[in-house]
Amino acid sequence: MMPRDASELARRLARDAEAVCRHYLSKGRRQGRYWTVGDVRNTPGRSMFVRLSGPDSGPGAAGRWTDAASAEHGDLLDVIRESCGLVEFREVAEEARRFLALPRAEPSYEPRPPAPTGSPEAARRLWAMTKPLAGTLAEAYLHARGIETVHHAGALRFHPRCYYRPDEHAPAETWPAMIAAVTDLFGAITGVHRTWLALDGSGKAPIDTPRRAMGGLLGHAVRLGAAGDVLAAGEGIETMLSLRCALPAMPMAAALSASHLAALEFPAALRRLYVARDADAAGETAVTALAERARAAGVEVLVLAPRLGDFNEDLQAFSSGAVRASIRIQLAPQDAVRFMRRRMARAG
Repeated sequence: MMPRDASELARRLARDAEAVCRHYLSKGRRQGRYWTVGDVRNTPGRSMFVRLSGPDSGPGAAGRWTDAASAEHGDLLDVIRESCGLVEFREVAEEARRFLALPRAEPSYEPRPPAPTGSPEAARRLWAMTKPLAGTLAEAYLHARGIETVHHAGALRFHPRCYYRPDEHAPAETWPAMIAAVTDLFGAITGVHRTWLALDGSGKAPIDTPRRAMGGLLGHAVRLGAAGDVLAAGEGIETMLSLRCALPAMPMAAALSASHLAALEFPAALRRLYVARDADAAGETAVTALAERARAAGVEVLVLAPRLGDFNEDLQAFSSGAVRASIRIQLAPQDAVRFMRRRMARAG
């Protein structure tokens, strides 16, 4: 088979990318404009994301996939090869032709509505029931972690009695919670992130999973400031709030997990991206995947490395001045002047 035949097969598969994913990556699920699954071999999980076709997909975008945990990437022919355990390209091509020839109704599946608690609409309803952070247990929680809440930029609020259910069969509990708005590039709320808190605000609630997100997350983030030509991005909310304490004028985004960081969408005006790296294997692969995408889009990438596991650990272990000094030497010189001047003047 000539290479252009392989390209044609990949292009035809991409026209119906979701059907391909439902067939070969059946242990995953649709999440917004992506299909998420554990890996290209159809392992349950969420670290691999496949771009689905849609009105805003650019040429060649549908069917492309990246695994944030392994940094693997490819197209839907690779999905067929790996998920079916094939070796020879002839076998992959035969399987692709067989799939494309299968008679199937349109749509190829019976869509199920999302669970009410997981929809963007439910996330917006929860956000509407929250109150400002000042004077609440959520503010006490952040202060206990060394974070000045003046720099949250309105992305965080508080809910005094937020429902928590350990699993679908367990009765619901209520705990105070810090609620973070997940927004798209235009500021529209697509989801929320909940951090359930201890009753005195001294830490997270003593429950199995004190952090959960709901709504549309992939590509979006908890945003601290309006992004322009420079942006800092990382995984955790507390990590990025800690950076924000040192760089209060720099726009930041918390993607909430390593896999979501790898899939973060870029503002059109972005020219330089700082990536706050978590010092673990998942953090390393997320940085690699995000940096690869950013550089392909013509964005300069600089990595900010903590001394410990993440920047909130640094903030709690060392003085805030030490954290600022550590960050300053990792910035481009023009950004050190632009984003640290106000903070340094205040400190003086």
